Amino acid sequence: MMIDAIPHALLTQFRSGGVIPAQPLALDAQRRLSERHQRALTRYYVESGATGLAVGVHSTQFAIRKPEVGLFKPVLELASETLDSACASTGRQMLKIAGVCGPRSQAVEEAVFARSVGYHACLLSLADLKDADVPALIAHCREIASILPVIGFYLQPSVGGRCLSYAFWREFAEIPNVLGIKIAPFNRYQTLDVIRAVCDAGREGEVTLYTGNDDNIVLDLLTTYSIQTSSGERRAHFAGGLLGHWAVWTQKAVALFEECRQYILSGEPVPQALLTRAVEVTDANAAFFDAANGFSGCIPGIHEVLFRQGLLPGIWCLDPNECLSPGQAAEIDRVYAAYPHLNDDAFVQENLSRWLC
Repeated sequence: MMIDAIPHALLTQFRSGGVIPAQPLALDAQRRLSERHQRALTRYYVESGATGLAVGVHSTQFAIRKPEVGLFKPVLELASETLDSACASTGRQMLKIAGVCGPRSQAVEEAVFARSVGYHACLLSLADLKDADVPALIAHCREIASILPVIGFYLQPSVGGRCLSYAFWREFAEIPNVLGIKIAPFNRYQTLDVIRAVCDAGREGEVTLYTGNDDNIVLDLLTTYSIQTSSGERRAHFAGGLLGHWAVWTQKAVALFEECRQYILSGEPVPQALLTRAVEVTDANAAFFDAANGFSGCIPGIHEVLFRQGLLPGIWCLDPNECLSPGQAAEIDRVYAAYPHLNDDAFVQENLSRWLC
């Protein structure tokens, strides 16, 4: 499947930008898939105004691929089916993005399956290719891009990613079936490496940039990059975000994104109040993602917020040892109290019973 096979409206929407949550995994107390809550999450994202959904990614837990777990295919199928149904009832379209990872044979199998169940693109993690050099990484990416349009993924090393050089991103940007890049190293220098590589390749108009820097969301969305290349100045910006953080409080995230886009499109000065909110969002993310403990509780932290809202039956992860860090629940209490304008609890409560049907 090539990029031009993506429905025009969806492609235009992705290029213009939007909110793409990374979907969590809904488990019951026996750590089995709760289809009821998994469907409710998808419906929540649709009705919140998200423009796409990423499934089978870090927030969905990479362990869904383990043979003894066996949830990769069921979860992708369930999300695709529920998304189609929910979009049909609302008259909307959303881009379906499948997480793809692992060595070559596994990544190929995952991309082929994702294409077969209706996904438009894949978010390609290279975390498992830690010792591969740039030519090997590029060959891997080219093969997956021959199956599905690829969104590159710079995942921060602290949660299992690897450092990826400017040289890698410079070659990656030239792969024809690359749709975009999720830049999520939580590092300004490495973020700039990717943007500079895309501009140096002259592909900033075709390779759409999405922030995954949960520690810098609002400022990423408000920043225009002026890159000096051998062909002159090129300008780039983040069209939107593909974020685990946006798996929670999604309706308010959509409103915040639209506010940021207004200033980027108009060129008007960014008000101080929006810069203040940028810090508030980062503070909330620090609690949800457990920054104080090296992000060890990032997935349970997302689950905790969704559990409090009723969208998850509990905060269980596939790994019984993956749980909230000491003090993390208190931190989530703190940011809930400090920034009530950031949560969408009222919206969720108005619709929760219907989503859980």
